[in-house]
Amino acid sequence: MQISIVRSLLIIAVVSVVTFSTRVIPFLLFPKGKEIPPLVRYLGAALPPAVIGMLVVYCLKSVDFFAYPHAAPEFIAAAVVVALHIWKRNNLLSIGVGTALYMYLIQCVFV
Repeated sequence: MQISIVRSLLIIAVVSVVTFSTRVIPFLLFPKGKEIPPLVRYLGAALPPAVIGMLVVYCLKSVDFFAYPHAAPEFIAAAVVVALHIWKRNNLLSIGVGTALYMYLIQCVFV
């Protein structure tokens, strides 16, 4: 399906406004010097680990332990992500290296 240039530009404009808005709204709701409500602080502390846990469950939910390669690439990559994150404490590095390692393992090692 072809999308016209006008429609493409409209989509880009809407996505840009929505993305910018989600970045600006917290600064408008909680300006510098105003105390952040306890509920928001709690959610800021509790949600990141919960989201990561849900992502791990989602990524590993369809792993077949009884068929070759017996979930080896998934668990090798996950172990590298955990080890790298504990060592460097860098989300982007650990997720990037884990993803690249997983892709390498399923395309070159466990074929």
